[in-house]
Amino acid sequence: MDHEGGEEMRMYKLFAWAVPALLLGACRPSSGGKDLALLPGGPAWGALFQQRAAEYRALCYQAYNLATLRLDALAQLPSALPKAIITDIDETVLDNSPYFVAQARAGKTYDDSSWIRWTAKEQCDTVPGAVQFLRHAKELGVTVFYVTNRFQPETAATLANLRKFNLPDVDSAHLFLSDGNSSKDSRRAFIANNYEVVLWIGDNLGDFSGIFSAKDRGQQVDSNKTRFGDRFIVLPNAMYGAWEDVLYKDRKEDRNVILNGELKM
Repeated sequence: MDHEGGEEMRMYKLFAWAVPALLLGACRPSSGGKDLALLPGGPAWGALFQQRAAEYRALCYQAYNLATLRLDALAQLPSALPKAIITDIDETVLDNSPYFVAQARAGKTYDDSSWIRWTAKEQCDTVPGAVQFLRHAKELGVTVFYVTNRFQPETAATLANLRKFNLPDVDSAHLFLSDGNSSKDSRRAFIANNYEVVLWIGDNLGDFSGIFSAKDRGQQVDSNKTRFGDRFIVLPNAMYGAWEDVLYKDRKEDRNVILNGELKM
């Protein structure tokens, strides 16, 4: 790259960094100094990407197209048990971006009570590609299990919201909500007692295995790289996730602030 092009790219990067920072700062006052306020502006920025970016839709279609190719192949393999897939719900099947926009506008972040009020409205739309894929799975004779960390009181509203889109296996026998533990390993193991699970679909590494709950999540991903796109299908989610918990784990700082130096420029 020549000097002029390099300078242009440098200015572009500075501009690309500054604009989101200004928008995020408008959502929540900075704590002072060089700290960068990310919440509630962060989830709002992620929601904007989820609602408006054609790239987001492309990534979702890409994930579900790949899931379809893999399922078509896996469904043909012999098995002593009936085949099943395990899918997460939020940001995998259902889109909750309006909730995070509303919270940001109110100057708030996620909290359990407002979340439950949101899901009770049964107003979630679907993630691009999800409906077609899940219906296709049923046509292949593959059972669908919905394993989510939504709370037990959300059962009726969750089932009603999923039924709006005529999705398969939407009943209490195929819906596994939080059992008080954010890990989904025990629920996945229960399903695996009677089914051969051939695909796992989610937006969070915890949707695939408990091995990703360790601090070295990146290293675990590298160690299991061949499983992604093979048995693990990942959907994009820039609004929230376990990656945030890792940033703040064992730290006393306000979750609303990432200290200067945490992000690379």
